[in-house]
Amino acid sequence: MAADEKEEARLRALRELNLLDTAPSENFDRITRLAAQFFETPISAVSLTDVDRQWFKSGVGCGPQIPREHAPCAEVTRSGDVLVVSDLAEDPRFNKGVLVENGVRFYAGAPLVTKEGFTLGSMCVLDTVPREIGKDDEKALRDLAAMVMTQIELQHAIGRIDPVSGLPNRQQFTENLEDLARDFAGERRLAILLDLAPPNQIVQALRVLGPTYLDDLMRLSVEGVRNLKVEGHTVYHVGGAQLLAVIGDADEERVEVELVKRLNMLADFSRGRGAASLSHMACGIAPFILGEVKAGDVLRAAHHAAQDARESDRVVGIYSAATDEEHKRRYALIAALRELLERGGDGELSLVYQPRIDLKTGRCYGAEALLRWDHPEYGSVSPAEFIPLAEQTDLMRPLTSWVKLRAIAQLRAWRDEGYDLRVSINVSAANLEEEEFGLRLASVLAENGVSPSCLEIEFTESTFISNRRRVVKNLTDIRELGVVCAIDDFGTGYSTFSYLHDFPADIIKIDQTFIRKLEPGSRGSILVQSLIHMAGALGYRVVAEGVETQDVADFLIEAGCHEGQGYLFSRPLPPEAFADWLKSHAAERLEGYAA
Repeated sequence: MAADEKEEARLRALRELNLLDTAPSENFDRITRLAAQFFETPISAVSLTDVDRQWFKSGVGCGPQIPREHAPCAEVTRSGDVLVVSDLAEDPRFNKGVLVENGVRFYAGAPLVTKEGFTLGSMCVLDTVPREIGKDDEKALRDLAAMVMTQIELQHAIGRIDPVSGLPNRQQFTENLEDLARDFAGERRLAILLDLAPPNQIVQALRVLGPTYLDDLMRLSVEGVRNLKVEGHTVYHVGGAQLLAVIGDADEERVEVELVKRLNMLADFSRGRGAASLSHMACGIAPFILGEVKAGDVLRAAHHAAQDARESDRVVGIYSAATDEEHKRRYALIAALRELLERGGDGELSLVYQPRIDLKTGRCYGAEALLRWDHPEYGSVSPAEFIPLAEQTDLMRPLTSWVKLRAIAQLRAWRDEGYDLRVSINVSAANLEEEEFGLRLASVLAENGVSPSCLEIEFTESTFISNRRRVVKNLTDIRELGVVCAIDDFGTGYSTFSYLHDFPADIIKIDQTFIRKLEPGSRGSILVQSLIHMAGALGYRVVAEGVETQDVADFLIEAGCHEGQGYLFSRPLPPEAFADWLKSHAAERLEGYAA
């Protein structure tokens, strides 16, 4: 191998180890302190030989780097052997170097050699006076160099380097940030997180292209980042498709402008390189103070900024404490809900019931069970806020289980009191993807002595987006039990009437957004009328949600809608109040018939 090729290979090996320009590390600092104490020298260093500099991964009594020219460490790298210079000022190879200019006279260095035979630099000790060392001292210096290489190999191999990208991982980032915080506490830094692709794109690509897609995406991105010629900052692989770098204090907006340019270059680099495209990247910038925040908080803030960028169709986003308050609330609510469900849910969670009325007869056939959460700190938390959070986590299943048990028990109690009612509960895609969901539902009904026909489950059209086969099977099993199935919020999801052929359902509930602003003769009224006619022709019972005025109710009756639900009849009520409403409603109907 030619000298130039050998040096190029050596530099490539050095960069793949991700040592240059990384934070100080206590693991290396212990070795340099030990070297200085053993040799009784004021200066010691782990010196890495870069293209044109000697950079000190760790050092006692020295700065961060010196020029490579006339540096004795560069000679150690070239020769791959121990070098001892009693007086640098008397050696023509080094007497014009920066070390001599700064009063250094003695140098001794042992090579840092990888298993592949590449010399990375040296473990060296220096003094301001000329001196000699013996063979035992040279052996000790070699041992110290071996300790450095052991640490490098451990850092690279054991839990700190991602095997696919070859980059240091989140654990290494955490340790490096702790080292930075110890040495530079109070200084400001910027964390830059590159999110290579949105989660839904990754999931879809994995299904089509297989598990190698993510590996290819990461390899392509790492190659692209290296092609950007960005020097001086460690890049970490902190997530499945996420890279992170920490840079010094700088103006965020200026950094944003530069990042947009670089990321456009990266997207151009990836274009035409197959399925692993980098055209959907988002980048987040998060400023922080060393020593004041933990690694997890830095990552979360940078991720938050990247997600804000993606949601607003930008390439780069800057962390905002104001908007982050919303995210912090979400995290807090998820944690609180998880803890609450682990305690059984009672005390804060409750159900209220909104009547469903036969529009022609005025009879109350049943009610929809609606979940409420009264948090001791946050007060009344809207279902529109916490239900989507539960759906994004693993909490939807236990939450629905809580609703199912309480609603069926309440249904049993009402039927014991002589009320012939059907209660509907809402279930999500996560519930209908569970194995044997129908069997467990049947078990709860049997335990409470409730006929399956008294229960109705409501699901939205989006339920069918994923795992369609299992969802359809569960719904088919549920209907065979005798449980009534209803498509909720119809018209707002992904379905059209062509999909209804495959939906195992009995009822269609037209979403309240169509009903609340309904005006006879408007385009909206024509749409609702068409929905009712077509659903009825297909054999579905039609329920309109959000009925608030008698004019709307009259229109729905004329259009052939079967049931209505909304404030015209009643707001959602606690169980006791609902029973009282049933009595008064029945009395009003009797008075109406008597009149």
